[in-house]
Amino acid sequence: MKEKFWVFWGMVLALTLALITGGMAVAQDIPVGGIFDITGPTGDVGKDYAQGAVDAAEYINKNGGVDGTPIRLIPNDYAYEIPKAVNLYKKYKDVDKVFVIQGWGTGDTNAMKPLINKDQIVYMSASYDGNLTDPKKTPYNFFIGSSYSDHIRMAMRYAKENGGKKVCFIYPDHPYGKNPIPAGKDFAQEIGLEIGPDISVDLRATDATSQLLQMKEFNPEFAWIGGTTMSTAVIIKDAAKLGLQTKFLINTWGIDENLYKLAGEATEGRAFGFIVVRPFGYDVPETKTIKTIAKDKAYTLHYNKAWASMMVMWEGLKRAKKAGQLNGPGLKAALETLKDFETGGLTPPLTYTPEDHRATTTCGLYTIKGGKLVLVTDVSIERKPEYLGW
Repeated sequence: MKEKFWVFWGMVLALTLALITGGMAVAQDIPVGGIFDITGPTGDVGKDYAQGAVDAAEYINKNGGVDGTPIRLIPNDYAYEIPKAVNLYKKYKDVDKVFVIQGWGTGDTNAMKPLINKDQIVYMSASYDGNLTDPKKTPYNFFIGSSYSDHIRMAMRYAKENGGKKVCFIYPDHPYGKNPIPAGKDFAQEIGLEIGPDISVDLRATDATSQLLQMKEFNPEFAWIGGTTMSTAVIIKDAAKLGLQTKFLINTWGIDENLYKLAGEATEGRAFGFIVVRPFGYDVPETKTIKTIAKDKAYTLHYNKAWASMMVMWEGLKRAKKAGQLNGPGLKAALETLKDFETGGLTPPLTYTPEDHRATTTCGLYTIKGGKLVLVTDVSIERKPEYLGW
């Protein structure tokens, strides 16, 4: 009987150890979902962003992971199709058991807000949509820059301060393009700018002549562009062909190191972009860190956006683990303790609170001179309560 007793408990002990070991194997890394556009309409800026996230994950793991626990980024291309993004989200939640995702676009991020809220998964997007900044409505959404709505307000102010009397808004018929327009128009009216016809230019447009003819009749001194780099280049080139003297104020995804290559001298003195990070290779401390992974490869500034997002996530994960709350609610709470968090100079200092997920209301204003991006100045907009969430 005694032998059977010890055999029985020996089997129980072995099974328990196996379960513990299996549990440890599952917990040997922290899975992180990655929803990126590499082949879709925003792939021109998405490819470098995705690479920045992948490289940042490698750097994080080479430097201790989350206090000894590596992360496991699971990147996928959703080609800017909302149903694919939703399916990836569900897979990450149900199969990969993630509690944090590095996501991408405005349409898909907004479409998944109810799921994100219900599942309590921290969603760090490349969409800087102002609709995602109010924790009362979107408690698990975070991003690392000033919002599109703040950019468009900054743009209207710049137009007014530089002699502008009339403005137009050029954007694709997509949530990314449309969502900040009400904020821009509201602010333009507030400061006395006359608003012309809206101009719709697709993200994959190869010609914008017919649309710009509408704008030529109104002849604004300034126009907002809310597309990505390729469509921005088409707009600026066609405006030059039509003899328009309009200067263009460009959203953060519509200007980068490739704009001059695509649009040439038409950009000189006419293109002004609101950029949430310093360009790739810019003389800031984090550039040296990035070079340890990127080495001699050159990317656009969008790489730096992903890198900064991953660094913020990393800091949040370390704080959540230290607090014994390595899960969605724990990571959310940890990120909301970040105050004036430094990203090695890539971004302004970033702060999140339980009441306000506007990381910053400052960004760089850049133009193109001699074919290169040049910082004009850093610009800011007031952190007004009424701007929160739109």
